[in-house]
Amino acid sequence: MDRATPSPQPAAAVGAPTRRHRRRTATAVAVAAFSLLAGGVAAVAGGGSALASTTTAATTGALSSNWYASAPYLMPEDNTPPDAAAVMDATGQKAFQLAFVLDSGGCTPAWGGTSSIDTDTVMPAVIQTIRGKGGDVSVSFGGYGGNKLGQGCGTPEATAAAYQKVVTKYGLHAIDFDLEEPEYENTAAIHNEIGAAKILQQNNPGIYISITTAGTTAGTGWFGTQMLNEAKSQGFTPNNFSIMPFDGGFNGGAAQTAALVSFNTILQNTFGWNAATAYAHEGISMMNGRTDAAEYFSQADFQTVLNFATANGLARYTFWSVNRDRQCAGTVDPGLSGACSSVAQNDWDFTKYTVKFAGATPPVTPPTTPPVTPPVTPPVTPPSSPGTCTAAPWSATSTYTAGSKVSYNGHNYHAKWWTLNEIPTASGQWGVWGDDGPC
Repeated sequence: MDRATPSPQPAAAVGAPTRRHRRRTATAVAVAAFSLLAGGVAAVAGGGSALASTTTAATTGALSSNWYASAPYLMPEDNTPPDAAAVMDATGQKAFQLAFVLDSGGCTPAWGGTSSIDTDTVMPAVIQTIRGKGGDVSVSFGGYGGNKLGQGCGTPEATAAAYQKVVTKYGLHAIDFDLEEPEYENTAAIHNEIGAAKILQQNNPGIYISITTAGTTAGTGWFGTQMLNEAKSQGFTPNNFSIMPFDGGFNGGAAQTAALVSFNTILQNTFGWNAATAYAHEGISMMNGRTDAAEYFSQADFQTVLNFATANGLARYTFWSVNRDRQCAGTVDPGLSGACSSVAQNDWDFTKYTVKFAGATPPVTPPTTPPVTPPVTPPVTPPSSPGTCTAAPWSATSTYTAGSKVSYNGHNYHAKWWTLNEIPTASGQWGVWGDDGPC
């Protein structure tokens, strides 16, 4: 997920990269009796079980796994961070996914790669506030860009030792490995990350671990599949593998659920699971409002995906980010922002969907003015003739590597790295395709 430059108010962050996934420059222990199926999935299906977990949270410090499975991403040090306590009061959410821990150099964990976990004062205060209200946190390692510990630490053991410092420092019951570009293109780094996750799982009994990676309309791409195969080869199974189906030619919740169906097939084929078992190990991480590629996901889209997730017993349902879960000041859609959604909404509308996934009923938001339907990017159709373009037309079924040239909709493009089924016009400034101008 990305991280926009901090700003004094939401609208000021417009135009900066916002995602952590493919999302850009940035960055769960269940109660021991809860397994993935008995906790995260059954709790969603059972509805009210999340409410019964509050007593456990207050006495042990750990939440039931359905809360870690629903924890939305929050960046307390960037993107005009909201007051976590106020969000909890307004929504009923009990868990948050704090982002991101990177390598500050020499295999040393730090928030955003710059703020050492040993000296940082912001995160401990935020964690104390959340836990003081009966909640808890998970910490996400990685994100899009930056120096990852899997890259900076030479072995799985060294990588695990660095992450264990974070787990011990904050007394974590839950963690997330956000494995995406460019790290997941590095075979050695992914070997270290998956190996570290396995070690942490063994050394911290009951810890909730999610693996988050890039999503495509085919479920996930070549590198995502390679990561799954690495997990299989090491005999590692986390609580869930989650994809991020946005910024890749997606248009609404129906396109995201279609990607989840495709990803389910990939999980079945990789691990030999049946469909139900694959769904019980599958999750989704969305982006609320406007994305980097100017896709728009509304409250209705979140409801569509929520319906699919609960009907199929998905193991995780989250989004990037709470920082963006509010309407931009002034113009509803002034452009991409890390501190507001660029769609019409009440504060924390999207967080309430994660609360529902956890099995709780969020507080009712007083009615305001009727929401305005956000603009929808119309589907792009290729021109009827290639005109003066000489490069081969882009093909959804072709695999392209760095430097590959194609033509699409009257423009020439070049691939910055490996890609499959990513529409050139959907990539945006930070996407895989570079626009070389009109033919």
